[in-house]
Order: sequence, then structure tokens, then C-alpha cells
Amino acid sequence: MSDEVGLYEAMSTLRAVRRLRPDPIEPGALMRILQAAAWAPSGGNVQPWRVVVVQDPATRQGLGDLYRPEWASYSKGARRGLERLQGEARAKQERMLKAADHLGEHFGDAPVILVFCFNPEHMAITDADLPRASVVGGGSVYPAVQNCMLACRAEGVGCTLTTLLCQQEDAVRSLLQIPDPWYTCAFLPIGYPVGRGHGPISRRPVSKLAFLDGWGNEFQ
Repeated sequence: MSDEVGLYEAMSTLRAVRRLRPDPIEPGALMRILQAAAWAPSGGNVQPWRVVVVQDPATRQGLGDLYRPEWASYSKGARRGLERLQGEARAKQERMLKAADHLGEHFGDAPVILVFCFNPEHMAITDADLPRASVVGGGSVYPAVQNCMLACRAEGVGCTLTTLLCQQEDAVRSLLQIPDPWYTCAFLPIGYPVGRGHGPISRRPVSKLAFLDGWGNEFQ
């Protein structure tokens, strides 16, 4: 294991790492990363998720071939958004897109791709019938994904979360032999980073996100 990383440090430096070395991940580190996912909470402690740990080179390349056109399509819209930005904000977004382009071309070269799956029959999706997008089911899956990513940070392993391949779900399920009623919800290419990898992140301050006793009331 790498030098001990505190929880708050891990959370505040969990940067998306999209440039990964092809070197194999140390088996003990990979097991600890997966164990962290298994510790995550879920509704009723049912754990309605599974993760396919993709290490086979041909299978990884198969996922990469599916990911490449999805990123190419998505990135067109992201680049149109650059027109509204100026100065450092634009430069920062351009750096992010350049790194994402690299991942788009090398997704299948990551030494491990974690494919998180869920079973809706094992979830209490309490917002399923509301007249809006349903998100509650993710509460029993994405904590495992976040635990996994925090463990990657602790182990010095780079990672990033993408859901673009959910748009290729039929092909992914066929490639990985995922049975009904299991579906995909998150993809994590992981590996030791090229360069420094994780580092300080940029987020909105708490004052912009938290309200006191009601919407819009400033929290201090």
C-alpha cells in the first residue's frame, strides 16, 4: 500500500486521472480497492451491484472500441461549450478535453476496467413513479463506486468515472456475458498514472451548495 492518505485528503485530491500507464496493478492493491467497494452502504444492505473486473487485453480493447465513438460524439458538444469561456477557464477546459481525448483513444489500454452493474429487482426505487428522472436507485450503487475511487486514491492508482458506455449497453452486456436482469451503471478505467495523477480539485464552495433550514438560506 502507498503511504497512508487521510480520508479528507483523499476526497479533496480525487482528481479524474485519464492518462494511465499500461503496467499491471499490484494484485493486493486491486483486492483492497474492491474490498473498499464491498464496504459501501446500500438500501437494506442488499448490495444490488456487481463489478466485472476486466483485465483480458482483447476484452479491454473491445470496450475501448465501443467507447471511442461515444466519446467522439459527446466531445463535439463539449467543445462547442468552449466558445462561452475565456481566459483560464477556457484553458482549463481545453486541458480537460485533451486528457479526455487521450482516454477516448486509449480506454482499452487501461490495465483494468471496472464495470459496475446493478439489478433493479433488488432495489427499492422509491421515486420510480414520480414525474421526473429517477435517481434513488443509484443510492445503492454509487457509494460502492465512490469507495472504489477513494481506495484508488489511497493506493496511488489513477481512476475516472464514465457512464458513456451505458449507451452501448447491449454490446457491453454481450461482450461481458452479463445476464438479465443486470445492467451497467458505471465504468472505471484504472491504472497507475502518467505524471503526478491525483491532486487538488476545483469545486464550488459549501456556501453555494448548502442551505440552512430551507432552500436559499445561507449556511455559514
